[in-house]
Amino acid sequence: MQEAIFIAATRALQRGEAAALVTIITASGSTPQRVGAKMLVYEDGRTVGTIGGGCYENDAAGKAREAIRTRTAAVARYDLSDTLAEESGLICGGRMDVFIEPLDPSPPLYIAGAGHVSRLLADVATRVGFRVTVIDDREKFANRERFADAADIVVDGIASWLAAADLPPAAFAVVVTRGHTHDLEAMNALADRPLRYVGMIGSRTKVARIMDALRESGATPEWLAGVHAPIGLSIGAVTPEEIALSIVAELVAVRRGVPAGNVGRPMAQGAGRQE
Repeated sequence: MQEAIFIAATRALQRGEAAALVTIITASGSTPQRVGAKMLVYEDGRTVGTIGGGCYENDAAGKAREAIRTRTAAVARYDLSDTLAEESGLICGGRMDVFIEPLDPSPPLYIAGAGHVSRLLADVATRVGFRVTVIDDREKFANRERFADAADIVVDGIASWLAAADLPPAAFAVVVTRGHTHDLEAMNALADRPLRYVGMIGSRTKVARIMDALRESGATPEWLAGVHAPIGLSIGAVTPEEIALSIVAELVAVRRGVPAGNVGRPMAQGAGRQE
C-alpha cells in the first residue's frame, strides 16, 4: 500500500495536480493503524491509502483539502474515545496525531510560440518552479539551444498540437506567438478547456478583436471571462525582459491563489511581439 501511495503522489506531482499526504506520526493505546500509515488526499477529495477509516479519517481528509487550499502543513490530534469509536464502527480507544503535508507540484506551463519573449518567459518560469513545454512550428526557434531548461520542446503546428494534446486541468497556457492569426488559432484550440490559467499577449485592441472572434466561434462567456488578456501584471513593462517578468508574476499570483483584487491590473501589451 505504501508503494501505491508514493506512486500516486509522484504521478500527481508530475501532472501538476494538487494533493496532500497524511501520515500518522504518533499513536498510543488502541488505534486502527500504526505510526507511519499514510493516506494521499487529492484536491477533489479522492484518496489513496488509509489511516484507519471512520469519521476521523474523513475529518483528516477534510483538513488535508484545506491544507491544499492554504498550502500550509498542519498536525491534527484525534482522541479515539468510545463515542468516536462507536460512530466510526471501530473498536479502539487510543490517541494519535497525524501530519498533513500539502505537496507542491511543479505546474505544467505550455508556451505557444518560441520567440524572444517566450525564451525569456520560459527561463524565468522554470526558475520559479513551472515545468515548461514550448510549442512552435519553427525548429530554428524551438530548440534545446534556446530553451535549455524546458521540460519539453515541441516542433509542430501550434494550434493542431494544442487541439490534440491532453492538457491537465492544473495546466497553465500562455499564447505568445509571432502573429495575430497564430494567436487566434491557438486560442481556438484552447477554447473552453478547463485549465488553471490561459493568457494571451497583445494590445487591448487586438485582444478585443480576438475575443470577438472566439465568441463568434462558440467559446462560452464563462471561459472568455477567465482569460488573462492582455497578459501580465501592470508593472510598466516595456522591454521583452520586463514583459516576461510581468507574465511570470501573474502566473505566480494565480498559482498561489492571490485574489485578483490584490494584484495589479493586466498590462496592455503591444510590445514584445514574437519573431
